Amino acid sequence: MVSVGVNGFSCADQSESRIQGTGPTLPPGLPGLFNGSAAPPTRTGFCGRDGEGRGRRAAGGMNAVCGGAARTLRVPGRHGYAAEFSPYLPGRLACAAAQHYGIAGCGTLLILDPNESGLRLFRSFDWSDGLFDVTWSENNEHVLVTCSGDGSLQLWDTARAAGPLQVYKEHTQEVYSVDWSQTRGEQLVVSGSWDRTVKLWDPTVGKSLCTFRGHENVIYSTIWSPHIPGCFASASGDQTLRIWDVKAAGVRIVIPAHQAEILSCDWCKYNENLLVTGAVDCSLRGWDLRNVRQPVFELLGHTYAVRRVKHQEQAALSGLLLSWTPWRFWNFSKPDPLLETVEHHTEFTCGLDFSLQSPTQVADCSWDETIKIYDPACLTIPA
Repeated sequence: MVSVGVNGFSCADQSESRIQGTGPTLPPGLPGLFNGSAAPPTRTGFCGRDGEGRGRRAAGGMNAVCGGAARTLRVPGRHGYAAEFSPYLPGRLACAAAQHYGIAGCGTLLILDPNESGLRLFRSFDWSDGLFDVTWSENNEHVLVTCSGDGSLQLWDTARAAGPLQVYKEHTQEVYSVDWSQTRGEQLVVSGSWDRTVKLWDPTVGKSLCTFRGHENVIYSTIWSPHIPGCFASASGDQTLRIWDVKAAGVRIVIPAHQAEILSCDWCKYNENLLVTGAVDCSLRGWDLRNVRQPVFELLGHTYAVRRVKHQEQAALSGLLLSWTPWRFWNFSKPDPLLETVEHHTEFTCGLDFSLQSPTQVADCSWDETIKIYDPACLTIPA
């Protein structure tokens, strides 16, 4: 292990990278993306289309820029995978990022606050492998959990300069999703892994409480129901959406939701029976758990796989894994559901979230080494 400094961040590079055969040869989320007619973009090594330009940017420090309505922070050498607003502190944002697009190298958890010039870095924490997801505690404003390519979860405290407080290592492959339960009376975390298992954790206990098996391919997304205690959903490369019951320690519903890998799922915040899925087939589908024979809606128009989907009231915000394909805002209750298209990144965009304190505010992060907070027109202008 060699300790190196990367543009102001100190981390330990892995002695063996996933490029060398210790794991997948592509970053999480990429398998299956190129099964359709769309060809992958041309790349030069790991530097994207403009390796020389990326090198020039990486030579500097982090630059906070407020471009137009968007607050922007550039983080050279770190490619964003997930972003989540704090449920406590207005404007505070956590971002999970990876070096070398998550293929090799280390990861960084970034804690950001807005200021007059854009965004400022409040604190950062490094980990020895790429970080792929992040979730805030529901009972402590300083505590977060991340997950990484080495199969572990990390518990962090933003009130402390060093960390993590605890590491949970039971998954045998990359952990790609982590979520903290939002229902009262529960302090549980659920994680989904490329080892095809979902694990249940109590952050105060050093080992998992339960392991859920059943998926036949890698798991990309796990998320708690905001309505039903002990209930969570998972989406997998096996083309199914599954609903699980913690009390029964098993699966309640199996939905063959797409004829392609499912990369993301989310619950409707105002309907306990409604979920939405996004898949490699470039579509979004809504599912009513009371009747899962067919989707209640399908949204088409994306040209690449749908990497991330989020609910806010009755609007589903979907984002794609591949660049040049913009975020799309939808209202599936309207005859013409597409509200707005946003394209302000130059690389793959993986993470996004709606602000709880500011209903019109959205955050996202991208492989172009930037994190943005902005107010889309469709959320600020009455329909």
